[in-house]
Amino acid sequence: MQGLLDVSSPTSLYVSIARRDLYFCKVLIFTSSACLSTVFRNFEANHCMYCTSLPLIGKENKSIKSTSDHEVLDQFATIHDFVLGPEEHECAHKIRCTILNLQSRNVNVVMQALQSNHNFHQMQLTTNTVDSLLQNFGDDWQSAMGLFQWAGSRPGYKHTTYAYNKIVDLLGKMKQIDHMWDLVEKMRIEGFITLETVAKIMRRLVGAGRWKDAVSFFYDLGRIGLAKDTKTMNFLLDTLCKEKKVEVAREVFMELKAQIPADAYTFNIFVHGWCIARRIEEAIWTIQEMRGYGFQPSVITYSTILMAHCKQSNFCKVYEVLDEMVADDCPPNVVTYTIIINSLARTQDVEQVLDVVNRMKSSGCKPDTRFYNTLINILGKAGRLDDAFHIFEIEMGMNGVKPDISTYNIMISIFCQHNQEQNALHVLKEIEYSPCKPVLQTYNPLLKLCFRMGKIDDQLKSLLSDITTKHHLSFDLDTYTLLIHGLCGTGHVEWAYFLFNEMLGQEIVPRIRTCRLLMDLAIQKNMDVAVERIKSLISRSKV
Repeated sequence: MQGLLDVSSPTSLYVSIARRDLYFCKVLIFTSSACLSTVFRNFEANHCMYCTSLPLIGKENKSIKSTSDHEVLDQFATIHDFVLGPEEHECAHKIRCTILNLQSRNVNVVMQALQSNHNFHQMQLTTNTVDSLLQNFGDDWQSAMGLFQWAGSRPGYKHTTYAYNKIVDLLGKMKQIDHMWDLVEKMRIEGFITLETVAKIMRRLVGAGRWKDAVSFFYDLGRIGLAKDTKTMNFLLDTLCKEKKVEVAREVFMELKAQIPADAYTFNIFVHGWCIARRIEEAIWTIQEMRGYGFQPSVITYSTILMAHCKQSNFCKVYEVLDEMVADDCPPNVVTYTIIINSLARTQDVEQVLDVVNRMKSSGCKPDTRFYNTLINILGKAGRLDDAFHIFEIEMGMNGVKPDISTYNIMISIFCQHNQEQNALHVLKEIEYSPCKPVLQTYNPLLKLCFRMGKIDDQLKSLLSDITTKHHLSFDLDTYTLLIHGLCGTGHVEWAYFLFNEMLGQEIVPRIRTCRLLMDLAIQKNMDVAVERIKSLISRSKV
């Protein structure tokens, strides 16, 4: 298939489009990714040939990982895989474009636009399509709700539990509490409320400052057919503690403890809550209370206390906690030591970091990949590149620890920060002989280095070809921003504008500073069509 791409640029650009076989990719919940056909475009600009691989709608897959060892809601942060077939993908693309092309978007406008589009009347709408779309709206609750209501109004269509929970969570996040309660009532009637729903409602109520409503909701769980038990009590206590309402959580617990038994996790929640509130003495007292209930503190309990001391840079107390763990027959694990060296990195005292590393090794605790990643990053930032590379190239293998893609990314970033291009490219080459696959974060430091070193015509084009045609990665917002700003800084405004149009075509909304930078340079270059388009984007509040 061939065609022309109108990029509204004074520079004449010829575009040939070759459609390849469909690549079926997984869409991860909590990310903006899609399963797409890939379009390869070769285009000529500034008398040079560039090649990129562009999905019709596509962004880099990312997964969300908890930063805490005791996230009560982690069990619900699972990855949902949506594999869209060609027809589902085409349907999702048309719906998304219809919504994005609206001048203003509220629930009714979105519903009417979808209802009045005759292309959708005979379209087979699947829950797979709708659920995959719902995760792409970010904070735009009105568009998401408009799609949700339109889909639900279609004959024979029934929403999934995931869709209901997604909208409940989004409405709560955007503090649309009345709308959230309306939907929750509908879910109650239709039997869609799950423990996940309960956790999301509590979290959003407390986050909106309506902690009393969250407590009342807990006491009213029986009305929706759910039990007030240890698990649901822990949901409430954890939510309150994370929002720094630990005293309220204690009051609730004191009221409930005669009716609902606590478990070890209940006390870990309070230890964490007191530490968040920077009240470490109360956290330590909670450990004694925990013992009184017959539960022993775990590595997680002690590591939470230890992390609180780390945040206050009170490393004398950190070492005291380490000694106490050993005395209590609860030896620190690799996560504990990773917390310590990561915190010590802020002091820029590399020797103290290495002392902790030696202490860990002498205790018999084995390092893992994440520990090594942290250590390599610390050494690299301290300028000890030889030490960092020795760990990466020699020590990890000797200890049977395999690098992951983050390890490679850190090494590449370190070498790029010190302008060691060849070493960075050597590490990039090593990825090909490993089980790991590069991601956009692998290449971004190299792209920045190209701009710093002025290697636009050779190295940059080679890297872009690897990203798009070799590894079939599609640019995300950060990578587009990096490229556009870099090209603008080196005088390649036409190419920057081409990428700007490209990201819009992929439904990636540019940052306002990118628009203003590109518009200012387009004015200087008399790129009138470009200027008007960017102005229109800004005025329509799409950026």
